[in-house]
Amino acid sequence: MITASHNKVSDNGIKVADPSGGMLSQDWEPFADTLANARDPQQLVQLITEFVENEKITLDGAKSVEILLARDTRPSGESLLEAAKQGISSIIGAVAVDMGILTTPTLHWMVRARNKGAKASEMDYFEQLSSSFRCLVDLIPSGSNTRNEADKLVVDGANGVGGEKLEILKKMLNGLVIDVRNSGKEGGVLNEGVGADYVQKEKVAPSGFGSQDVGIRCCSLDGDADRLVYFIVPSTSNSKIELVDGDKILSLFAVFIKEQLSILNKKRDVNVNDGYQCCLGIVQTAYANGASTDYLKQLGLEVIFTPTGVKYLHEKAAQYDIGIYFEANGHGTILFSEQFLCWLEAKITEFSDVAKGSEPHKAAMRLLAVTKLINQAVGDALSGMLLVEAILQHMGWSIEKWNELYHDLPSRQLKVKVVDRTAVVTANAETVVAKPPGIQEAINAETAKYPRGRCFIRPSGTEDVIRVYAEASTENAADSLASSVAKLVDQKLGSGTS
Repeated sequence: MITASHNKVSDNGIKVADPSGGMLSQDWEPFADTLANARDPQQLVQLITEFVENEKITLDGAKSVEILLARDTRPSGESLLEAAKQGISSIIGAVAVDMGILTTPTLHWMVRARNKGAKASEMDYFEQLSSSFRCLVDLIPSGSNTRNEADKLVVDGANGVGGEKLEILKKMLNGLVIDVRNSGKEGGVLNEGVGADYVQKEKVAPSGFGSQDVGIRCCSLDGDADRLVYFIVPSTSNSKIELVDGDKILSLFAVFIKEQLSILNKKRDVNVNDGYQCCLGIVQTAYANGASTDYLKQLGLEVIFTPTGVKYLHEKAAQYDIGIYFEANGHGTILFSEQFLCWLEAKITEFSDVAKGSEPHKAAMRLLAVTKLINQAVGDALSGMLLVEAILQHMGWSIEKWNELYHDLPSRQLKVKVVDRTAVVTANAETVVAKPPGIQEAINAETAKYPRGRCFIRPSGTEDVIRVYAEASTENAADSLASSVAKLVDQKLGSGTS
């Protein structure tokens, strides 16, 4: 995938999907880094030759392989895609297939679907999304406080590929009115004052949104449509929006899935308790707001932390029958194990024979629809948005009611310049400093001074800085905790310029 996601339009890059449709396996990252930093063409060829020998990869053309290529709407994507085609065609037996302009998650879905032997065009994907959304809407309980038909969703397309594709998808949807803004057709610039990354970080409404949107559900996609956040435009002139971020999306999904599993496991007019225990896991990073973690634990759910990065979250979520993960920035999805899918399909068949139309039967049908609506390959703003909309209709909730599930604790993030970021080694999913000694004890002493205080530090993956995250019961307390820990880090490790 040729894209630079939420970065500015002049940037570009690549995202690689492995044969499962997921992100590139972590094992390949060191090799990819080495290739990218090759001094000259000769060293590049030498590195590839060594790697092929070490990994025992045969390049005799005996096996053919298809590489699907796509790009987002960046002007530079066209020439980069041509360069990728040339690179692929230099490998014997490799065939490049140009899929055109796509969202990143669509390409991931296509790879996954093709390798499962399923139909995998963009329209196949849109048909799967629209039909599974329709199924969930059709299964809404009759007693639900259904929203007004004129009730609409306003979507900020980040002036990118997501807005362009949503214009096509929305025509295939029943039961949802969508107004797409910043689709890229109005002359706006990709990710400039628009998009999920901008909205989440700046906490202001994107370009094209204003007082006319007070009281309306609004959401933002990012530049390649793999992130999603919702927001509420304030009724006062205060420019700060009410952000409904990835933590809240995760919580909404968790509430719905837990409810369906509870219905499914109740002994009603048929005994569905056959000894199979579905294991549901919620996966977060230390950056998840503490209020969201507390809320999920109060629901009786298992919450697990991983180091920062989607690759860690996805890997951990795959260990559960149902694994739900999201980052606050709006990137996340739900994974279902093959064992759970087989069990669910067997239950639906059983119910169709002995308890058709019963509540457990409907709950099983809803869960099956979710497995088809959500993109299990990777986080997908379009599929995630449709699942949010289906669940809000099912619950009869407004965006305000959803936002009231819990109140975020005030948080503050800072960074401290250091001479060597590798001096800091973390443990317990980056929540504890293992080295150098003494720092964690000092952080604990500072944190203990603040009600509901929580603080951690971690080295940046890209620059010589240490990132500080702090939260507490008030904004002043969170700011004060972050500042005191940043000073502490600067004294122990700083470059003296912080």
